[in-house]
Amino acid sequence: MKTIDPTLIPSFAPTGTLRVGINLGNPILANEDATTHQLHGVTIDIAQEIGQRTKLPVKLIPFKTAGATVDAVKSGDVDLVFVAIDPVRGADISYTPAYIQIEGAYMVKADSPLKKNEEVDMSGNEIVVGKGSAYDLYLTREIQHATLLRAASSQAVVDDFMSGKGNVAAGVKQQLESDAKRYQDLRMLPGRFMVINQAIGTPKARPQYEGITVFLSEVIAQLKQSGFVAQALQRHHIQGAKVAD
Repeated sequence: MKTIDPTLIPSFAPTGTLRVGINLGNPILANEDATTHQLHGVTIDIAQEIGQRTKLPVKLIPFKTAGATVDAVKSGDVDLVFVAIDPVRGADISYTPAYIQIEGAYMVKADSPLKKNEEVDMSGNEIVVGKGSAYDLYLTREIQHATLLRAASSQAVVDDFMSGKGNVAAGVKQQLESDAKRYQDLRMLPGRFMVINQAIGTPKARPQYEGITVFLSEVIAQLKQSGFVAQALQRHHIQGAKVAD
């Protein structure tokens, strides 16, 4: 089992506690029990495993969006986050290789003329997407003709869409499918418009961040190879995500 070089601890967890940013904006990664407010999910399992390997107490700090989670890294309020690999965020965050891959998908109303993903990026189409999400960052780079309408969070996308904003909703396939159950006459476009690689990120502003990333990368490799990540996905009944290669 990979353990951390003790000389990295002051940089990795300067407060003596490993502060982990948990993104509740993506239900594939983590969720909060409505009654007990206990956090559970794949990322919580991995965070606790890292705590055991480093012999550090773990403090889970939940955020409602990926954007807020990333902001906490930049400000130094957290030591480790679970977010999508993105070149924009990469200016401030050092990533491990991916531990899981998630599909991004489009949803439209049943009577929409749109049938394929390739038809979405056309003038006149308006895509509702969670502000600061990996999908927002990706579509901001890739969309050339359609317009992006940003909801406050990934969870707000379908509600905004059904209130009359836009003619396409974009986000985590499972999030859209789950939210759509509250409404009628919605359908997913077949396939996916992107694959998102989810990884562990640490702040580049820290000294010795390269060594910290090497340690975390080796831990992730072990957790994937041993079946830990696959078992966590099964345990939390996650569909639509797979262990990254």
